[in-house]
Amino acid sequence: METLTWKQNTLFFVDQRKLPFKIVMVSCSNFREVALAIKEMKIRGAPAIGIAAAYGMALAAISSRAENYSRFVQDMEKAGKYLANSRPTAVNLFWAIKRIIQLIKNHPELEVSSLKKLVLHEAKKMEKEDVEINQEIGRIGSSLINDGDNILTHCNAGSLATAGYGTALGVIRAAFGQGKKIHIYVDETRPLLQGARLTAWELMQDNIPCTLITDNMAGYLMWQKKIDVIIVGADRITSNGDVANKIGTYSLGVLAKENNLPFYIAAPLSTIDLSLNSGKEIMIEERNHREVTHVLGKQIAPNGVKVFNPAFDITPYSYISGIITERGIINSPFREGIRNIFSKLN
Repeated sequence: METLTWKQNTLFFVDQRKLPFKIVMVSCSNFREVALAIKEMKIRGAPAIGIAAAYGMALAAISSRAENYSRFVQDMEKAGKYLANSRPTAVNLFWAIKRIIQLIKNHPELEVSSLKKLVLHEAKKMEKEDVEINQEIGRIGSSLINDGDNILTHCNAGSLATAGYGTALGVIRAAFGQGKKIHIYVDETRPLLQGARLTAWELMQDNIPCTLITDNMAGYLMWQKKIDVIIVGADRITSNGDVANKIGTYSLGVLAKENNLPFYIAAPLSTIDLSLNSGKEIMIEERNHREVTHVLGKQIAPNGVKVFNPAFDITPYSYISGIITERGIINSPFREGIRNIFSKLN
């Protein structure tokens, strides 16, 4: 499905908090509204957040009253900082803002009106690139899927988490599209149930066979030999191959290794943060306690109970079989593999 749409200087996207019960479109006409939508998880998923931020920068450009280049740069940097404060873990957010700012700084010769058009063009280009990248990740990753495989996935790394097609679900879609008979086990993904609400919904929309399970059932299914491969997305990957992803991913990595199962990450190169040496340096977002004490607005825990609610965890590279990117599969040793794949981009 089309996660984001740009029409008449307004960004439209599906409110993911309402799925699967309602399809509600959200509109943002300024960058502050985009930042709030990201913070409130109306839009989520590292690649989708990045594209939304790019369009947020385009909205900032359109609304800028700057009359000269210097003032325009100041306006855009201010908007970039505002957007960057919406969520701290997904690196695609910062990547997108940096790309837009750098584009502006590369063209000091342009008039402000031309710069505004350039920023919007770049945001549209990034959206198109994301879909193409996801399709390539799917094509490459599908080679790891065998006919008859039972695949486990966690959280949502599908069309809703990207500009379209998906990363982990992109691999699944590609394999299914090739005629492979596959079946997907979907972790519900507490506390916000992205697996139950979003991934199961996406798979059912595409008629891909799936079964929903609670998060704590995954290990038992592995032990029963009912899982053949695990594929998840990522919000940030460090230069040594450590991965930040939705809370619960680390547990799957440990269980996969114990049960001798392949555990793959599917993510674009924009999710790899070369500035960080290891996962210990990643800032993990902690979210509101109500996400744990309430489910779909209904309280399930005693009043006043203490809550720890990290949105993500870190899976060390030693638990990962490979990282599926648009430029190929990165295998261990990951630091060397990541360095090599980026060296070919320059």
